[in-house]
Amino acid sequence: MSSTTPTRERLVDRLTADAATWPGIEVAPHRFDGSEFSLGPREVGHVHRFGILDINYPKRLRDALVEDGRTGDHHVVPDSGWTTFRIRTDADVDAARWLLRLSYLYHVATLRQRPEFAETFGDVDVAAELDAMELSSRVRDIFGGVLR
Repeated sequence: MSSTTPTRERLVDRLTADAATWPGIEVAPHRFDGSEFSLGPREVGHVHRFGILDINYPKRLRDALVEDGRTGDHHVVPDSGWTTFRIRTDADVDAARWLLRLSYLYHVATLRQRPEFAETFGDVDVAAELDAMELSSRVRDIFGGVLR
């Protein structure tokens, strides 16, 4: 075990504890020593204890985030909608939270259109949160289509 493992685990624990408080999120074990974040029937993302956050976005959104330098290609399936972000520092936790929250907001916006999920997300104001997130114009345009 490397000397950085406890630090990465502590950072992952911070991200997991934060995401667990989001309305509608369920945290469950994920294979390969991690935690999975689900919102209803959808996986928002998962994080491995060794410091890797994996998120599956719609391909267009994934491409924009990779081009913006916010995240990288997935370490196993690089040509998919999946992304990989490595958590090594406190600043990485903030960036990882941003990415996970973006996925969460995307799923909230799309699931709210289904009657069975209309009340699940409390007072989450997707549009206001997106306004505060400093999105690139390309990412903002993608969400514009979802919020209409």
